[in-house]
Amino acid sequence: MSIIGWIILGLLAGAIARAILPGKQAGGWIATLLVGVVGALLGGWLGSLLFNAPLENFFSIQTWLLAIGGSIIVLLIWGAITGRRRA
Repeated sequence: MSIIGWIILGLLAGAIARAILPGKQAGGWIATLLVGVVGALLGGWLGSLLFNAPLENFFSIQTWLLAIGGSIIVLLIWGAITGRRRA
């Protein structure tokens, strides 16, 4: 899958990750979508590195789960960083 495919997948995964995580997250929807793109790229990279996962297909459930999982991780880190700044 190309980098443009991962960006599109990241935008969708960021929105899904925000819906999954309870409570109010720091940043608006734009920040969440950008963090989702970073998370999808991170999830895809880690998935291919650790699990040797084939990520060529956009509609594969494995690709989506890795992208959403990466987005959730990055959103949690983002919330921890921005939460400390406000306190």
